[in-house]
Amino acid sequence: MGLERSPWGVAALLALLAATAVALPHRMAQQVPGGVLPPGAAAEILRVHNRERAAVGVAPLRWDSALAATALECAQALAASRQFRHCRSGENLWMGTAGRFTPAQMVQPWAAERRDFHPGTFPAVSRSGTWQAVGHYTQMVWRTTTAVGCAAAIGADGLTRLVCHYAPPGNILGRPVF
Repeated sequence: MGLERSPWGVAALLALLAATAVALPHRMAQQVPGGVLPPGAAAEILRVHNRERAAVGVAPLRWDSALAATALECAQALAASRQFRHCRSGENLWMGTAGRFTPAQMVQPWAAERRDFHPGTFPAVSRSGTWQAVGHYTQMVWRTTTAVGCAAAIGADGLTRLVCHYAPPGNILGRPVF
């Protein structure tokens, strides 16, 4: 008898998939520092950030494990609650279908905000007049930011939530981006 003909079969399969989606990140988080990000993710994420920083003459960021740990706490809480909202200032967020994006692809949309950015004093740094259109990018290239740590978790909804924490945080009102 196929699952489509069994009333308990479809429900059991869905329950199994949901349980796997919740359990998998936990096992991977124990095996891979930084949650569900694969080995080498830190280097990929830093490469995208530091390419953007070099383009505007800002010193490169370094990876910070303590920031990655706080980012993991936030990512896991967001995944568990199926939410997508900031946990604190000095943070960039990304969400997408689990398993479909590399770490570089996750942070690339933040870098792409460069097209709407114009140098200046925050928050007057967007061609549209809306700083939110460039807020991820400005955090990436904020001159006084020196470190980043990122982590990701997958929720039962099948979505990965990537969180990056920055120190010191950027996007400070009345301050120049670089």
